[in-house]
Amino acid sequence: MTDKPQSPTAPNPGESGFARFLRATEIDPRLLGMIGALLLIWLSFEIYSNAVLGRPSMLFGASQAEANGFLTPRNIWNLSVQTAYIGIMATGMVLVIITRNIDLSVGSIMGMVGMYMGLLQVEYLTPALGLGHPSIWIITVIFGVAMGALIGALQGGMIAYMGIPSFIVTLGGLLVWRGAAFLVAGGKTIAPLDDNFSLIGGGSFGALGQTGSWIFGVVACLAVVWAIINARKSRTTHGFPLRPVWAEWFVGGVIIAAILGITAMVNSYIWPLGNIQKYYTALGQEVPACAQKGGDIYSDVCASFGHGYAYPVLIMIVVAIAMTVLMTRTRFGRYVFAIGGNPEAAALSGINTRVMTVKIFTLMGGLAGIAAVIGAARQNSATNAMGNLDELYVIAAAVVGGTSLAGGVGTIYGAIIGALILTSLQTGMVLIGFGDGSYQRIVIGIALVLAVWLDIVYRKRIK
Repeated sequence: MTDKPQSPTAPNPGESGFARFLRATEIDPRLLGMIGALLLIWLSFEIYSNAVLGRPSMLFGASQAEANGFLTPRNIWNLSVQTAYIGIMATGMVLVIITRNIDLSVGSIMGMVGMYMGLLQVEYLTPALGLGHPSIWIITVIFGVAMGALIGALQGGMIAYMGIPSFIVTLGGLLVWRGAAFLVAGGKTIAPLDDNFSLIGGGSFGALGQTGSWIFGVVACLAVVWAIINARKSRTTHGFPLRPVWAEWFVGGVIIAAILGITAMVNSYIWPLGNIQKYYTALGQEVPACAQKGGDIYSDVCASFGHGYAYPVLIMIVVAIAMTVLMTRTRFGRYVFAIGGNPEAAALSGINTRVMTVKIFTLMGGLAGIAAVIGAARQNSATNAMGNLDELYVIAAAVVGGTSLAGGVGTIYGAIIGALILTSLQTGMVLIGFGDGSYQRIVIGIALVLAVWLDIVYRKRIK
């Protein structure tokens, strides 16, 4: 690059090398803390499963076929899929909490929307259009997102125009929508759902596959390079200080390495033998030896059947990018932070805080509808248990990810990492034999309190 940077900010006297590194790269220290906590959790579960439970570990020389610990392609892939719907709702919860509100109803909205989507498919669309009609899943998705958004708009309107605290409105919604979901189906589980719709939930056939995932990974890397160059040009145009060139490409290199590493990992999780057999049978071809009983699934032929990125993960990535752009590149995002920083000053400056509140809760409801689509598709059914207590995990994910309950502070990427941390704790505890939900709730409760305490300490230090 030949652009001429502005004079960098002079380092503070006595500033450490690490502090200078953070200042040059503009990396948020809380982001490093969250990533460090996530890696520590993963390594702890892997070492415990190997040293205490005696399970073969890829960290200690076991092959992929032998490995049975936490850090296996299968477990990490499943972990990413389980994180998707919590992460999607957590991105909306960031906006809600930034504006000093709360939404306790998202799990119940998810359950109710899922139940109505199931009824729509089974009792109306399938009889009217025919089994497996390609428009069934499209109509269902549109219906689910729209229904979630309408519920969110209703709650937002009550908060904004009736003056009822968000805690009370959404607590009432938690009870009302959960009860409505039970009554509409009489407590029954609705299944099975449309096959095309079920692909949205992931699985062997609900993923991009190896080739598609590598294409996605390469495109994502090119997008990172473009973003770095474009951001640098924009800073130069507006006269803002530039990061050192080495810092720009260090950050970009780390992101690109992470993208390629994740792509390689999801591609290394091979389809189950049964699915490979179904694939060849559907084509009318002979099943290869590697997919037959006693065959080597990691041989060249079967190893090409990697899952790749699951559709729920892709949906989460798209939602995260869209929400990040909304929060950092639009007037809407600026208004959200202004309201969170000082609601009275925001109102006096001309921001219609009531309309903004309705929009924020409408968006939150729509994201809960997307989560309901993923949840129902993954289970291939609509159940009364879907979304139960998920509102607590969504709030915890946002808070663990750095969103301040005092308002005005929060990031989308932080919410996604927070969701991944909580899901890792749940999955890891099941893996090491603590599958009882009571233990999981204790650990997540402790993590939530610890995250809030750390946020308080951090805010005091930067003042």
